[in-house]
Amino acid sequence: MAYFEQPERILLPVNVAYMALTVALALLFNLMPWNDLVGVPDLVALVLTFWCVHQPRRMGIGAAWLVGLVMDAGNGALLGQHAFAYAFLAFGAISLHRRILWFSLWRQAVHVLVLLLACQALMLAVRMIAGGAFPGPLYFLGSIVAAALWPTASFFLLLPQRRPESVDENRPI
Repeated sequence: MAYFEQPERILLPVNVAYMALTVALALLFNLMPWNDLVGVPDLVALVLTFWCVHQPRRMGIGAAWLVGLVMDAGNGALLGQHAFAYAFLAFGAISLHRRILWFSLWRQAVHVLVLLLACQALMLAVRMIAGGAFPGPLYFLGSIVAAALWPTASFFLLLPQRRPESVDENRPI
């Protein structure tokens, strides 16, 4: 039996509480006091992108905007900076979700990298328009790290949706 014909490949429906839990855990990770470290991924952006790609009807632009407002309030950033960028990120992920899912995980990571870089560029543009200084090109290293985490994040975020392997008496062990 080919891999695509296996019943384990068809995922169970996602639980909305699980989606909220993953977003809340990503928020807690982002609100840790390591804003000045270089290369720390924006896990909220990564988790929002994941759920917008895999469940576009349950995670949308409005939810991303609300999470962005919470992120702005928690970080003490310019109100609306993360909200605008996350709403744009959700729009891009929802618009491209069918295309992204056709590719392998590493090729999906390249698509996600472009979305995350655009999200960070929007946050940087809003910060610089408000009078902030340019933090340097290493500012975008977090998006590269987050895109590299895409296959691992996909595995762990889809874990509760996987079907248990059925025991087949006719299959050799």
